[in-house]
Amino acid sequence: MKKNISPLLLTKNLKLVILKESSSGKVLDYYLRNRDHFKIWEPLRGEKFYTIDYHKTALKEGVKRVKEGKEYRFMVFEKDDFDLNKIIGILTFSSIVKGPFLSCFVGYSIDKSLQNKGYMAQALKAGIDFMFESIGLHRIEANIMPKNVPSLKVVTKLGFKNEGISPYYLKINGEWEDHRHMVLRNRELE
Repeated sequence: MKKNISPLLLTKNLKLVILKESSSGKVLDYYLRNRDHFKIWEPLRGEKFYTIDYHKTALKEGVKRVKEGKEYRFMVFEKDDFDLNKIIGILTFSSIVKGPFLSCFVGYSIDKSLQNKGYMAQALKAGIDFMFESIGLHRIEANIMPKNVPSLKVVTKLGFKNEGISPYYLKINGEWEDHRHMVLRNRELE
C-alpha cells in the first residue's frame, strides 16, 4: 500500500485533483453556483460555509487528512479545463479505516448543469479503482436517500449492492432522512 500520495486521476472526460487551500475560491464558486440545487441533498449550511475562509481551512485540513491516509477529497474538472478553472463535481472518500476493516464512506456531488452526462459515474469509477488498487481498501460504503434515484442509479451501475435501510440516518436540509446503505466490495481481497 502506498502512503502520503496526492493523485491526479483521469477518465475519458474528466480530471480528479486534490486541491490546496489556494483554490478555495474555486470551491466556493462551485457551492455558490449549486447552492439551491444541493439544498435538498445536504445538511443545512450556515452562511459561514459560503465564505473563502471556510473553504481555505477545509482544503488545508483535507490535505492533512490525505497525508494521514484518512480521506481523499477530489475536485472534478472537465478534461479540457487545462488551468483547472471550474470545479464541476466533488468526490470524497472519508472515514478511511485500515486494519482488518479496510473500509471508507464515499460522498459526491455534480454541478446541476452537468447531470445525466455520465460524469459522476466516470469520476466515481476512477476513485473506486484508486481506493481499491492503490490504497488497498476492501469496502466502500455509500448512504443515499431512497428518493435520490439518480444517485442510486450511479452506484448500482458501478456494482454497489443494497444492504438495507438505515432509518433516520442523517439530518438533511433540517429533516432526519432514511438512507439506503449501498456497498461495493473489492473482490480481489476476498
